[in-house]
Amino acid sequence: MSTVLETEEHQGLRAAVAALGQRYGRDYMTSVVRDGSHPRELWAEAAKLGYLGVNLPEEYGGGGAGMAELSIVLEELGAAGSPLLMMVVSPAICGTVIARFGTDDQKRQWLPGLADGSLTMAFGITEPDAGSNSHRITTTARRDGEEWVLSGRKVFVSGVDIADATLIVGRTEDARTGKLKPCLFIVPREAPGFRRSHIEMELQAPEKQFELVLDDVRLPADALVGEEDAGLLQLFAGLNPERIMTAAFGIGMGRYALGRAVEYAKTRQVWKEPIGAHQAIAHPLAQAHIELELARLMMQKAARLYDDGDDIGAGEAANMAKYAAGEACVKAVDQAVHTLGGNGLTREYRLGSLITASRVARIAPVSREMILNYVSHQSLGLPKSY
Repeated sequence: MSTVLETEEHQGLRAAVAALGQRYGRDYMTSVVRDGSHPRELWAEAAKLGYLGVNLPEEYGGGGAGMAELSIVLEELGAAGSPLLMMVVSPAICGTVIARFGTDDQKRQWLPGLADGSLTMAFGITEPDAGSNSHRITTTARRDGEEWVLSGRKVFVSGVDIADATLIVGRTEDARTGKLKPCLFIVPREAPGFRRSHIEMELQAPEKQFELVLDDVRLPADALVGEEDAGLLQLFAGLNPERIMTAAFGIGMGRYALGRAVEYAKTRQVWKEPIGAHQAIAHPLAQAHIELELARLMMQKAARLYDDGDDIGAGEAANMAKYAAGEACVKAVDQAVHTLGGNGLTREYRLGSLITASRVARIAPVSREMILNYVSHQSLGLPKSY
């Protein structure tokens, strides 16, 4: 893919991460899934090289860069067939929120570990009865003396089994208005009353999904991230990086699938010429390449706006990037499998499992329909239907 819009540093980062990804690749990730394990070796090496914490502040052991750099890391690992989904959660969402809004103690406690990979944090926002409607979140936090007491449920929370803590989105009562407002809390994995149950997924991925129950979980006062009155700002400070990184995840996966299909189309010969010489094969692959490139441009725009501190502009661009990447990823994977025909469904070529995996970029962390709602309301000024 073209990188003419990127700095030499960005191009160098791409090349270095691509080389790391190639040392592991799809076979490594498949073996990890088969063993029911986690990609610890790749995570540790990426951390050691400074890639996992590239977006976190230098004073806490990070790279001092931003979402532009972190998205490059995830995209290139994905393009090599070995994406690290927890990058979306731990350094991008949780690390960003703590770096921007956490207390000095929270920064000292968490950011060095998140940067060097020795600590991992999950993120819990989705609830069984709320779906995409964050206003229906029922996980509540109430004060009890010097402590907070959290009660509620979360669902589809990635990597809780390996995370040292989970950043939970709850709601507290505004003393002035009586209305509930969002707040974020750091909940340690072994906190009493904090229970998890594994959700069996058709998706073949090393990162497991969990439902969480918070049964009067007691937390110290300093478990609250930042100021109680800034909850909504803090929440969206984490959701924009989440969308940018999900776009990177989708673009990387689409590039991997497209690369396998192009390689096959260049060498597979049924008649006189390789099948890639036929426009019925070549043109859909070319379209997939174009759509992935366009999605990447929007992702780069979103990352640049976010890193420049334009949260509103980044919100629009991040949603658009996530939408475009999800669509491009699904189409690229579908066309890649179709290009290989029956071989596209064999274990040898390792493309069939991506049919399910590619849907993630359309569904999570927010559905394409909710993004279309966002754009129609925020960008076009159309009235809401809900």
